[in-house]
Amino acid sequence: MTSPLPIRICLIEDDARLRQLFVRWLQHEPGFQILNQYADAESALIGLPKDRPEVVLVDINLPGQSGIDCVRQLKPLLPATQFGMVTVYEDADKIFQALAAGATGYILKQTPREDLIHAIRDLHRGGSPMSPNIARKVVQSFHHSSPTVAEPRSQLSEREQQVLDGLVRGDLYKEISDSLGISMGTLHTYIRRIYEKLHVHSRAQAVAKVAKK
Repeated sequence: MTSPLPIRICLIEDDARLRQLFVRWLQHEPGFQILNQYADAESALIGLPKDRPEVVLVDINLPGQSGIDCVRQLKPLLPATQFGMVTVYEDADKIFQALAAGATGYILKQTPREDLIHAIRDLHRGGSPMSPNIARKVVQSFHHSSPTVAEPRSQLSEREQQVLDGLVRGDLYKEISDSLGISMGTLHTYIRRIYEKLHVHSRAQAVAKVAKK
């Protein structure tokens, strides 16, 4: 029986000590592969499209361009990549901005090793790791700020609507692919098409756009 392929990860963090700590933790954990690490958004914008990671941990407060601006530019180039924001404080406003930019999770810098590993696996499976307090505020913000779109589902094919239903239910990507009998590659293709048709860049944006008011 062959082992599953490791999760391909990149880091964008200007704090060298923290960056190296995360690298040490992940290098000693089976099932992870560190592709690259960047100290600022500018270098990540050049390198990440070539790395094509599955998961990226991004510091919100980077020198120069912020982590939020970095994700906003990278997500359209890497629609299948999961971006998890890393920061010190539970700042609901910044987290909402990050999710609107295309991030799918929120991780505290002081997160213990075991919790960080769990969060990365959750991101890779299509989850959105974040504290319940932040999750509630984010959902409330989306409902209050998302414009009403007339029948957004009408733009989608039947299979795309089935995939979207799974996203709305909160199913993991693996659960959606298994229930529909399609490969993960095919699933990501459907998700990319859904994002393009709904003019969004993340799962959170797609769900917010079709959510009933």
